[in-house]
Amino acid sequence: MRALVAAVALVTVPLLLTGCGYGSKPVPDSGGPAPGKGPKTDGLDQVRLGYFANVTHATPLVGLRTGGAIPEELGGTRVTTQVFNAGPSAVEALNAKAVDMAWVGPSPTVNGYLQARGKNLRIVSGATSGGASLVVDPDRVKSADDLKGKRIATPQLGNTQDVALLHHLAERGLKVDARTGEGDVSVLRQDNKEIPTTFQQGGVDGAWVPEPTASALVAKGGKVLLDEKELWDEGRFVTTHLVVRQDFLKEHPDAVEAVLRGSVRTNAWIRAHPSEAKERLNTALERDAGKPLPRPVLDRAFRNIEITDDPLASTLKRQAEHAEATGLADSDRIDGIYDLRPLNAVLRDDGRPPVDDAGLQKGP
Repeated sequence: MRALVAAVALVTVPLLLTGCGYGSKPVPDSGGPAPGKGPKTDGLDQVRLGYFANVTHATPLVGLRTGGAIPEELGGTRVTTQVFNAGPSAVEALNAKAVDMAWVGPSPTVNGYLQARGKNLRIVSGATSGGASLVVDPDRVKSADDLKGKRIATPQLGNTQDVALLHHLAERGLKVDARTGEGDVSVLRQDNKEIPTTFQQGGVDGAWVPEPTASALVAKGGKVLLDEKELWDEGRFVTTHLVVRQDFLKEHPDAVEAVLRGSVRTNAWIRAHPSEAKERLNTALERDAGKPLPRPVLDRAFRNIEITDDPLASTLKRQAEHAEATGLADSDRIDGIYDLRPLNAVLRDDGRPPVDDAGLQKGP
């Protein structure tokens, strides 16, 4: 039965990619917020942006609403949006030029960058730190020593939480085939929105997931066995950053900078207005995920994330090493993956210090 479930989980990934447009859907109604006022940026009719319906994607969920800072900065250029299920789907869409920019997690970004040999993607900004946990059924898993023989879910093969789980299990001496998910622990890949139901029905013993899924599992009786913040210096690590196609960055730098200005403005507003930001975030989740979050889940999930413009580049180095160690990346050589010059120009204009690229940006 476990082998059958694992096989179904692996088949689900390509079905999502091919059957739902790279595992995504357009935002209902117009497919995105109404354009701002003024001339078109870089002469573009539209800029296509991708993100997830997760609390860890608060920047686009709040900033892309009609009248939000991002469409406002783009003036007469319309924003069209795609909502993705997990990072590998978003990276595939970027590689296929189905979207121009996307908020994505680190592991799929690293893998996509390496697969294209550094010729396609660039990280241009941070968005979120934290907001990922291993939540378990306390009746079945009382400590980390109980993980052997258990079934643990992650959102998708090769996504950020999938890599984090595989690396953590390996550090504990537990062997798992990264591709099939079979081994001392059965790793089952399943859509975030389906994991709480599977958990409640006993189909999995736990899950390493982002917010708000982690808080939804806690609301269903789960226990946080490990908050990923515990594994990182000062509790900070990149969960979500903003990625752009390299050709789009080269051909439309003004459009990229406009999105970055909107992102920086949005992040500053969220930090200054957390209560109102939560309400706008929940309204966006209702639109994109089909229903709002219950108040306890929303409050806990929002409390567990940090909104930041800093991509925390030094933590990406370690995550790249983890991906290589698990066998889900061919290398950890990610020199050139960043281009933070547009972001630092925006921050400088705002009177703020630049963010660091940890030596991973090429050029001046």
